[in-house]
Amino acid sequence: MDRRSLLKASAATGAASALTLSTVTFAQAADGRGEQSRRVTGELPTGAPDFVYLPIEVPSGVREIHVAYSYDRPTVPAGTQGNACDIGVFDERGTELGGRGFRGWSGGARTEFTISAEDATPGYLPGPVGAGTWHVVLGPYTVAPQGLRYEVTITLRHGPRGRTPRPVYPPQRARGRGRAWYRGDSHLHTVHSDGKRTPREVATAARAAGLDFITTTEHNTHSAHAAWDGLWGDDLLILTGEEVTTRNGHVLALGVDPGTFVDWRYRARDNAFGRFARKIRQADGLVVPAHPHASCVGCNWKFGFNEADAVEVWNGPFTLEDDVSIAEWDNALVAAVRGGRPWLPAMGNSDAHREGQTVGLPQTVVLADDLSRPAVLAGIRAGRSWIAESAAIDLAFTALGGRGRHAGIGGRLPAARDERVTVRLEISGAPAKGTVRFLTDQGQLFATATPASGSGTVEWQTTPSYAAYVRAEVRHAPADGGTSGVPGPMAAMTNPIFLGDH
Repeated sequence: MDRRSLLKASAATGAASALTLSTVTFAQAADGRGEQSRRVTGELPTGAPDFVYLPIEVPSGVREIHVAYSYDRPTVPAGTQGNACDIGVFDERGTELGGRGFRGWSGGARTEFTISAEDATPGYLPGPVGAGTWHVVLGPYTVAPQGLRYEVTITLRHGPRGRTPRPVYPPQRARGRGRAWYRGDSHLHTVHSDGKRTPREVATAARAAGLDFITTTEHNTHSAHAAWDGLWGDDLLILTGEEVTTRNGHVLALGVDPGTFVDWRYRARDNAFGRFARKIRQADGLVVPAHPHASCVGCNWKFGFNEADAVEVWNGPFTLEDDVSIAEWDNALVAAVRGGRPWLPAMGNSDAHREGQTVGLPQTVVLADDLSRPAVLAGIRAGRSWIAESAAIDLAFTALGGRGRHAGIGGRLPAARDERVTVRLEISGAPAKGTVRFLTDQGQLFATATPASGSGTVEWQTTPSYAAYVRAEVRHAPADGGTSGVPGPMAAMTNPIFLGDH
């Protein structure tokens, strides 16, 4: 297969760099029946463009398109990335960045997919196989020094076009408990991307974890938005979203309108992220950078936080990467409070993909006016939330001033600079031999052991001149007994309460 052109700032895709291959053509079926296949092979060098487009001329009368692909995995030197190649497809409406042609993406999770009007492989969208130029897109994520040899087989099956089912999306509210604290996990994967659980299995696991809401966030596809029919209920609100997986980091499009697709084909240097952050907000969703300091290839967040509505500082079982994310977030809090600028709330999610990865570890607990999409998103955006490793831990965090004045998480307690303020943490389900920490813009100013019973109240007094904000952490005992000075894993943490009149 010869290259047609190496496109930089391609007008066709809007991507920073892409390679378009020669077009594959098919004959019109004489009797309107049967199938045809074409096999394409090629090789990509190290440093290949992010996306390689294979145009397919689809004639009229096609009922179904099937694509299978494979690539080699040669042995590479220690410390060197081997071959990894993703796949997806755009239909006859084109490959324009943010355009209407997207029909599905499975990343590296599948070796084949099928699309027809009636049905599609998870990760892909059912609908008519229209005549025109389709594009199979390969995403060479990493390429070995020896290069990446690939093979793509396209099969067109002719016949009468079927009927596309009308998508059924989750409702926007559940019964709830009125204004209350609601527990949720807003970073979850199913078989619609690289997860191993079905939507039904995720819903079951969410209920077992004591969650009130979840968000479906598949990598680079919205195919799962219509996959939850019958799985919601009075006890479980299901929000729709996407994990926008770019080469320079991942961001959750959290709670967007059902059916919203957010493109991912850009890097930080392309100055395109702002456009898609606006699209997320126009779809009434939140922009939440995910696991900003994750060590996996392409996971580290490089777009900055100016467009963010919140940030995922705790992703799955607590690790050093989460501690780094929390430290960065806390530094940003300090800069915001001292500069009089808006602050960025923190949240935590499980990013669970398969059995052995716990849905609801961690979970974000949100104060919302009711169990509805608008109310939950408003609570997250306002920072009226805290993070827990499970539903077994509960807390209430308040700041109290004179004459009955008080403020909760995400709020502000008006008080004179030198007025005495009492900070109170009521906790249950705390880990044995753990630590309660109160942190401010000056760093940690108070710490004590968790109550021996796991339940109790911890209080500390300060003034707005000494602490512009206070937030709480509940930590497990350090694995090394504290000899290194490194705190133990997180059990729960809050967003801040701000102190003072400004």
